[in-house]
Formats: sequence, structure tokens, C-alpha cells
Amino acid sequence: MSDKPERWTKASVYPDMWVDPDDDPRNSEGASPDGELATLQDFLTGYRMTLRMKCDGLAPQDLARRSVPPSTMSLLGLVRHLAEVERDWRNWIRPEDPAPKLYGARDADFEGAVAEQAVVEAAFTDLAREQAETDAALAEYADLGTRVGKDGTVVRELWVHRIEEYARHCGHADLLRECIDGRVGQ
Repeated sequence: MSDKPERWTKASVYPDMWVDPDDDPRNSEGASPDGELATLQDFLTGYRMTLRMKCDGLAPQDLARRSVPPSTMSLLGLVRHLAEVERDWRNWIRPEDPAPKLYGARDADFEGAVAEQAVVEAAFTDLAREQAETDAALAEYADLGTRVGKDGTVVRELWVHRIEEYARHCGHADLLRECIDGRVGQ
């Protein structure tokens, strides 16, 4: 018997999908969003939902399970990392009053991702709070061409960078989840 999980999915229409398209909460009904900002927000929302879907139904020990040595990457580490990154982006927007690191020095977001229910709950609470606060900070700039922060970063670049960060880590989450229980997904 192998300790490698067998691939599986809840989807019945397409065997390589996470869920059937009609059951996918990321699928919105109706026309796509109008305008650049609405499109960026829609993509970011989709990736945020994807990350949560990849973590759904797992126990703390599964969420904290590391990928392959020497990596410290885990699903829980990704959640904590993205909370930290949301805070960093807000510090770029408002450098005059930077918020301190959430989890400490370099790689503490991954290193501290331990299999304890309290750590899991705190990580998801931190992520939701940091996302909301960064969303609110960016909402102050309707013009995506506005330059913010000490480096004059364009607001559009912050939106695109956030999407890229979540997209990259959702790819990691796909692989991590498949290694945990074989669940594959789109």
C-alpha cells in the first residue's frame, strides 16, 4: 500500500475539476464586471475564494502539513503569508504609519504554521481582517493611475500584484491539497 493519496474530486462532469461548474461558488451569474477596477476586484475575489476552497474540510494537522523538505510551505503557512502580505501592501500605501509584522521575522508566517486549532482560527481571522483593511485603503483611490506611498507605486500595480500573488499561491495550494488527500481542482 502506498502512502501517496489517490486523486479524487467532487466533480462529476469533469474529473479534473474541484467541483462541477454549476456548484462552483466562484462562478458568477450574468455578465462580467464592467470596467477595469471591477474586473481586478472580481479576479482577486475569485483567487481568495480558491484559496479558502483548497483549505476547506481539512484538520489542523493537514493544513500545517509541509510540502517537501527543506520547504516550510503548507496551506496554513500560505494563509498566514497572505495575511502578512496584505499588511505589507497597506504599508506601501501608507508608509507614514507602518503596521508591524504579524508573525515576526523572516519566514515566521510559514515557520509558525503549526497544527493547532487556535493557530488555524487566528490565521483565517488575520487574513480576513488584513484583506478588508487593505481593500479599504485601496478603495480611497478610484483612479487606478494614482501614485501612492514613498516610492510612488501606481494603485493599478498594487491591484495586479495582489492578483498575481494570490494566483501563484493558489497554484501552490493545488499541489499541497493534492498531496494531502488527492483532491484535484481547477
